[in-house]
Amino acid sequence: MKIAVMKEIHGGETRVPLIPSTVDKLVKLGAEVEVESGLGVTCRYEDADYEKAGAKINPDRQGMLKSADIVLRLRKPPIAEVELMKKGCIHISYLDPFNETELLDKLKTCGISAVSLEMLPRTTIAQKMDVLSSQANLGGYMAVILAMDQLDKIFPMMTTPAGTIKPARVFIIGVGVAGLQAIATARRMGARVEAFDTRPVVEEQVKSLGAKFVKIDLGETGQTKDGYAKQLTPEQVQKQKEGMAKACAQADVVITTAQLFGRPAPRIVDRAMIAQMQPGSVIVDMAVETGGNVEGSELDKVVEVEGVKVVGLGNLPGRVALTASQMYSANLANFVAHFWNKEEKKFNLNLDDEIIKGALMTHAGEIFSETYKSIVK
Repeated sequence: MKIAVMKEIHGGETRVPLIPSTVDKLVKLGAEVEVESGLGVTCRYEDADYEKAGAKINPDRQGMLKSADIVLRLRKPPIAEVELMKKGCIHISYLDPFNETELLDKLKTCGISAVSLEMLPRTTIAQKMDVLSSQANLGGYMAVILAMDQLDKIFPMMTTPAGTIKPARVFIIGVGVAGLQAIATARRMGARVEAFDTRPVVEEQVKSLGAKFVKIDLGETGQTKDGYAKQLTPEQVQKQKEGMAKACAQADVVITTAQLFGRPAPRIVDRAMIAQMQPGSVIVDMAVETGGNVEGSELDKVVEVEGVKVVGLGNLPGRVALTASQMYSANLANFVAHFWNKEEKKFNLNLDDEIIKGALMTHAGEIFSETYKSIVK
């Protein structure tokens, strides 16, 4: 089977979908790997590095798409390129399916078997393929680094001849993968950290990292079967804002990570809350790409709201592109390898497998995902 790996053309994207060491693993499985010329340049990987790993270099993007049995990417494909792929081709990447109905319709019409990596089930066996977790982990790390860069004081406590410097106070909203990494990173940097999540079950995880869990009584909340926070009612959102206002007012840095899969991010920090914070404080809105948690945040900008710096920079994993590419590449290869038939040297699209049932969006000219069909009607 021919696997084509496409160069990313999305503006500002510095990550690459596959690195040379991962190509070597796929070639050893028996795959014929073809990569677009210049694929790894943003991460300092030369075409020669991919050739050494066993890949064929091809400058003909359209030709690659037309002949490939499997197409691997990071970002979702442009609609115009979907028509170039042959019927029955397996396409694997981020797809953002609930916000890309036109793209899904095109993939269906063209007979493409499209795998959306965001839809991988949160199961033990799928952990090694979980691109959302690997990239969110790096996003949480970078959020703290950006906050440190924007804040005009240091994070750790220092005892000096000039007196004792108090540690910075960091408040993290949302304790998923990104939030946990942000807690751990801020603690390593010496900050005093507090965190809040609508799921009380994460309190022990927060405490295990040396942070304080802020308790706000919202009534019944919980999480979905895949571990995501459930959407709050308007009344619960208001209670949450009131409870968080005090923690925000005391914080030097607030990092918001709250996102709802397939829906706009909840607005949880409003201008009134920001106005209560000390001038010079910093808010990092990690959800800015899906609408933002913070009133006034702007994508790819650092703006000032009520004297507070609001950081809305997108694609945080792309700021550590080499590491992010290594992790995404490993996730992608683990997915391919899991379904690879070594004897026949081909990818086995097992429609009865739990992982495929969760992640396969279109197949054989139809919408395959029951989850997608139940939500998008």
